[in-house]
Formats: sequence, C-alpha cells, structure tokens
Amino acid sequence: MKILPWVCANCGRDFTGKKLRELTVHHKDHNYKNNPPDGSNWELLCIYCHDNEHSRSLDAEWLPSEDADAEKGPTATHTPFAGLKNLLRVPGQQKEKDEAE
Repeated sequence: MKILPWVCANCGRDFTGKKLRELTVHHKDHNYKNNPPDGSNWELLCIYCHDNEHSRSLDAEWLPSEDADAEKGPTATHTPFAGLKNLLRVPGQQKEKDEAE
C-alpha cells in the first residue's frame, strides 16, 4: 500500500483516512504467491471492484467456452411482434392496397 497511490485502479475513487480500509491489494495474475518487490503484480482495488473482479473470474469458470446451442437456431417459439407491421399501417392504407390489386 505504500508504493501505490491510494486510488482504486478500476473505478478511480480516491481513498484517505478511515476510507483507506476499503482499498485492497489485488494480484493481477490472481496468484497470491507472486509478490515481486517492485509491486508489478499488484493493484489497489476498492472492496466493490475487488469483489467484482473475483466474481467475474468465478463466473467465467462456469460459462461454456463455446456456444454449443448457436447452431441449433432460435429456441423461442413465441414472436410477440409478429403482427406489429399490420397494426402500424395507416387506416385506409390496406383498403387502398386491396382495391389496387
């Protein structure tokens, strides 16, 4: 904490005084044993950004790497806007179109 500015590297909020305890040291490579003396693997994150960073990596482990359902096509059976074009026609326009045919 002494070699880095007291600013969250993600959201940019400044921390001083009592709020300084909301800053945490985050290992960029997620390896807590990688602690170079120059601090190149560290960044300061506020508790909210730090939680978000670790949640994203945990969520990524559960997500499939490839979208297997992409080739199956759409799974939705209901098309709520199917008749919207007919509803948006100007009154009388359909009548004129029918008469022209």
